[in-house]
Amino acid sequence: MDFAFATAPGSDRPNEDHVVVSADWAFVLDGVTRPPGLDTGCVHGPAWLVRQLGDCLVGALTAAPAAPLDRVLATAIDRLRGRHGGRCDLSNPHSPSSTVAVVRAADDQVDYLVLCDSSVVFENADGRTVVHDDRTDTLPAYDRHTVARLRNRPGGFWVASTDPAAAAEAVTGRVARSGLRRLLLCTDGVSRLTEFFALDWAEVFGIAERSGPGAVIDTVRRHETGRPELLARPGRGPVKQHDDATLAVLLPRP
Repeated sequence: MDFAFATAPGSDRPNEDHVVVSADWAFVLDGVTRPPGLDTGCVHGPAWLVRQLGDCLVGALTAAPAAPLDRVLATAIDRLRGRHGGRCDLSNPHSPSSTVAVVRAADDQVDYLVLCDSSVVFENADGRTVVHDDRTDTLPAYDRHTVARLRNRPGGFWVASTDPAAAAEAVTGRVARSGLRRLLLCTDGVSRLTEFFALDWAEVFGIAERSGPGAVIDTVRRHETGRPELLARPGRGPVKQHDDATLAVLLPRP
């Protein structure tokens, strides 16, 4: 699969997104930003976590190329626990965490996995499919107490952090590889184009194909700067004006 990708931080902080692509698979990760003053029980931050989780995912995907993706992710999270080196309280409910979106070519199919609010978008002759884990969409007002109570709990939402069992809660499936026209993975820093700024996915694909994935992020930044008042969720208030943004897009063959 011929992927192109781009990623950019939303501020002067280190980029808390991460992307890796290969000939057979691609994934994007979005580390959850730590609110100021929050005790995570961990000496590491989200930027460290996504890069370590990414390394563990590469190893798990390579070692078990046919294993179900939820099992692959569980293996990666389990390996990630060891990367903390015994210096962190892995039982802390605020331990650093990440969203996950993975696709993998498998013979005549493409497998996918989505955990939390990153997205995978497919297009074929029958139309477009957006794979999104919407459990964060129905959360009450976002605060640290809500997160502690609902993160990686039934009835709440699930992220990649310290519990390998969270992987079993991911949205998984497969689509036929034959007839697949376009494919995109992205973090919510990119999907805000469709969530807040009223672009549709056909427009996002068109920008990527005409000008490359970096142009998609440029489009995000223009909308964030020009229409910041649109960055709000009903009942949950505003979101940050600029977010880390990452996408990987499958380019059509000439």
